Amino acid sequence: MNATRIVLAGLLAGLVLNIGEALLHGVVLAQPTADALTELGRADPSTGLGLAMLIGITFVQGIVGVWLYALLSQRGTGRAAAALTAGLALWVLSAVYAAVYIGAGFPTLLPRGVVWWPVAWELVEFPLAIFIGALAYKAARAAP
Repeated sequence: MNATRIVLAGLLAGLVLNIGEALLHGVVLAQPTADALTELGRADPSTGLGLAMLIGITFVQGIVGVWLYALLSQRGTGRAAAALTAGLALWVLSAVYAAVYIGAGFPTLLPRGVVWWPVAWELVEFPLAIFIGALAYKAARAAP
């Protein structure tokens, strides 16, 4: 395992995740989220620091996903299976956990769609991003 390759491939996976999150929250869920926040009396809760933190942690998720992929593939798991497993692990620890936490802890705070659409979206997004990162990791490994 090469830490530099993991970080670089992980940053690529993080970029894919960040693009997906921008589409999800900036386009698909923008209006339902804005409506829910207006109903709560919070018209624009976003800040530059908050956005930077979200982007940063999403890049970290990409790096962790490629690291998990590298660990799994090093132990004999097929490359596609390793990428899928790492992506699904991140999905459970991130999307599913967040939705259950918000849905169970604050059941009437946000509409169900705003809470659960990200879970469905990220079921595709996480494995896809880690697979793309894994391809970059493999290409870097194959280079002399």
